[in-house]
Amino acid sequence: MPLSAASPDVVVERSFSNKPRVTGKFADFYEKIESYVGIISGPAMQLYDANPYTFRTVERVDVDSVFKLNDTLTSRAGIVDLSSRFHDEVLAIIGLGGTGAYVLDMLAKTPVREIRAFDVDRYYVHNAFRSPGRLQEDELGKSKAEVYVARYENFRYGLSTRPKFIDSTCESDLQGVTFAFVCVDKGSSRADIIDLLRSLQIPFIDVGMGLHREGGPLNGMLRITYFSAETGQRVAERGLVELADRPDDFYRSNIQIAELNALNASLAVIRYKQLRGFYAEKSPYYHLLFEVADLMSVGETDED
Repeated sequence: MPLSAASPDVVVERSFSNKPRVTGKFADFYEKIESYVGIISGPAMQLYDANPYTFRTVERVDVDSVFKLNDTLTSRAGIVDLSSRFHDEVLAIIGLGGTGAYVLDMLAKTPVREIRAFDVDRYYVHNAFRSPGRLQEDELGKSKAEVYVARYENFRYGLSTRPKFIDSTCESDLQGVTFAFVCVDKGSSRADIIDLLRSLQIPFIDVGMGLHREGGPLNGMLRITYFSAETGQRVAERGLVELADRPDDFYRSNIQIAELNALNASLAVIRYKQLRGFYAEKSPYYHLLFEVADLMSVGETDED
């Protein structure tokens, strides 16, 4: 396999790991490098008086990386070709609530060229209980846009967050977007957003969650629905997403269910990565439901 997209002429045919037998781990990086230098270069040093300690400064090769630290694991895992499929992607995340915040967290670690996130609301205590990352007290009361851009600004480039409500007048905000995630919990807001995205021919995944309690434990359903540029009209006509507000939805009471928000986000991101050829796709679902009680999912395809 090629070492990386920047070094396609360097082909890796073998890899190995050699950890200490007694402790199972190295004390520090110095010990690790010394051990590997001895294993790899030792024979040449003994036979040919070679010297691997050249003190050469290695310049950063991947100058186009969106990450502010070197991504060494992608090449190590041998998936450089798969990760390269995201390089030209411009993603929009509309809504940074419980599920949207986790979508952002996952996509921030994906090598997409640009991420635009939108949410007009402010960050309060209940948000901290269903969002990823640490909490700093001075974040409370700030806009979600301000909070989340600060959390990832030391990790990657190409992330912008805007304290803005997306509706039919926001065409300019979505120009150039190649894929979007709709993570809002109000059906009335969703309707305008879906109409805008469809008018701009932007494919997107809409997420949803409904919870209820009838005297016992919580139960509910997680949903992801994919609208492609070609089939969006047909999916919309199926009535699979709620376009009106449901006052009886227990989820709307800000119940703390970070694990369900994270799962809803994971399903959406996995489906997106399937569409881009990163993950295998056995059934091309455009609609997927996951029930909490039995931990089972059911999906719909164009073949159904």
